[in-house]
Amino acid sequence: MITGELKSQVDKIWEAFWTGGVSNPMTVIEQFTYLLFIRRLDERQLLEEKKANMIGGEAKNAFFTKEQRELRWNYFKNLESETMFNLFTKTTEDRPLTVFDHMKELGAKAGVFAQYMKGATFMIPTPKLLDMVVQMIDKIKMDDRDTKGDLYEYLLSKIASAGTNGQFRTPRHVIRMMVDMVQPKKDDVICDPSCGTAGFLVSTGEYLYENHDDWFMDQNFRDHFNNKMFNGLEFDNTMLRIGAMNLQLHGIENPELIGVDALSEANKITEKYSLILANPPFKGSLDYDGVEPSLLNVAKTKKTELLFLSLMLRMLKTGGRAAVIVPDGVLFGSSKAHKAIRQEIIEQHKLDAVISMPSGVFKPYAGVSTAVLFFTKTNSGGTDNVWFYDMEADGYSLDDKRAEIKNNDIPDIIARFRALPPSEGDKGGGTEQKRSRTDKSFLVPFDEIKANDWDLSINRYKEIVYEEIEYAPPAEIIADIKQLDKERTEALKELENLLG
Repeated sequence: MITGELKSQVDKIWEAFWTGGVSNPMTVIEQFTYLLFIRRLDERQLLEEKKANMIGGEAKNAFFTKEQRELRWNYFKNLESETMFNLFTKTTEDRPLTVFDHMKELGAKAGVFAQYMKGATFMIPTPKLLDMVVQMIDKIKMDDRDTKGDLYEYLLSKIASAGTNGQFRTPRHVIRMMVDMVQPKKDDVICDPSCGTAGFLVSTGEYLYENHDDWFMDQNFRDHFNNKMFNGLEFDNTMLRIGAMNLQLHGIENPELIGVDALSEANKITEKYSLILANPPFKGSLDYDGVEPSLLNVAKTKKTELLFLSLMLRMLKTGGRAAVIVPDGVLFGSSKAHKAIRQEIIEQHKLDAVISMPSGVFKPYAGVSTAVLFFTKTNSGGTDNVWFYDMEADGYSLDDKRAEIKNNDIPDIIARFRALPPSEGDKGGGTEQKRSRTDKSFLVPFDEIKANDWDLSINRYKEIVYEEIEYAPPAEIIADIKQLDKERTEALKELENLLG
C-alpha cells in the first residue's frame, strides 16, 4: 500500500517536470523512468561491490568501469547542476559516453528494460530541472520490492488521457479481479498480447507473492517466475520500456517482452501459453493485408477486438485459459464476423463466464460499456452452461471522479466464480444452478445461447421484475393540490402582512 509520504514525493517530482516545461504525461513518466533506472544500476553495482569486498575479488555483473565513475548516480548527484547536465548531454575526449548514452548501450546485460532503449531520447531541458528531479528521486526510499512497485504504480496512475487506437489504462482493481478469478497456477506460462504498462503481468506476480509465498522457496519455481512465466507483446517501444521497468520494480527480473504488432505476420507464436490476460485495443481497424492470415480463418474482419480473440485462441495451448476485456459490441454484434468468433469460442471451445461491467468503469478515459470473457481452449467444445454476472458497482463512482464508494460487486463475483464446480453444467448442481434470471448472476445453457444466434448480451437472458406502484385516485390527488394551493395563498398573505 502506497504511503502518503511516497505519494507526496512523486507528486512533487511530477509538478517539477510540469513547471520545468515537460508537460506531456508520457514524456514525464519516460524521463522519470530513465532516472530511476540509472539510480537502480548504481545501487545494484554498489551491492555487488559490497559483496566483493566481503569475500575478496572483483564485483560481478558490473555496469560501470572504474573509468566511468562520473557516470554513476552516487557521483553525479553531488555535482553542480551545469556539470551534471553536461554529463547527460555532452561527451569529451576523456569521456566518450554521456550518462544517457551509457544507459542505452548496456543492452541485455542490464535486464529487459535496457534491451528496449533504441529510440530513447533525453528530454529534460535544463540543468536546473535535472538537478531538482535527481535530488528528489534520491530522497525516495526504494529498499524493498513493495515500495518500488507501489511508487511506479502510483506514477503510472497519473496518465490522464487515453492513448491512440483505443488504448487506455485498465483500472488496477479490475485487473486484480480477473487475476483472482483465474487463480494462476505454479506452472502457468502467462501472456498479455497487448501488454502496455504490463499491469496484468504485474498483478499476477503480486497475486503469487501474496497467496503462494511458499512457492518461492523452490529454486525451480523462482527460475520459472523470473525467466519464463511472464510474457508480453507490445509494438510501442515507449510502452515496452515502461512495462519492463514496472515488472522489474515488482521483482520480475527477466520477463520475455517482444516488440511486435501482435496481429501482424511478424507474430508467429502458436500454442505457447497456458494463461492469457488482456485488455486489447477496441477501436482499431486494420487492412486485411496487415493481418496475419490465420487470424482471418476464424472471423474475416478488420476489427482489432475480434482479431485479438482469434489470436488468443491460436496462442493458447490446448487446455489454456483466457480472461479478456471486450467492448459490449463483441457480445451482441450482428455482423458475420461477430457471430463467427462467438460461435467458435462457444461451440469449439469452452466459454466459462461473461461478466457485464457498467459503462463508467473506464472513466475518465472512456465511457464505453465492456465485459470480461473467460474461456478455455479445448478444440473439442465443452460449453454446457455459461455463467453470467451483471456487475452494477465496482467500488467506485461511475462518473469522471471515480471516487471510492461502499457498493462493490467484485468480492461477490470472485467468490461465486470460484465456487462454480468445473463440471457444474454437466451435473446440474451448485448454488448458481438455483439462481433465477432476476438475480445478479445465473447460468444459461448452451442450447439457449445457440438458439439466440450466439448472443452473449446479459440483457438477452436477464429477467427484470417491475414493481407495481399504486397511485391515489385522481380526485384525491386534485384535492391534495387544492389544499397545498390554499396553504400557499395563506402563507403569502401572512408574509405580506409582516412586511406591511
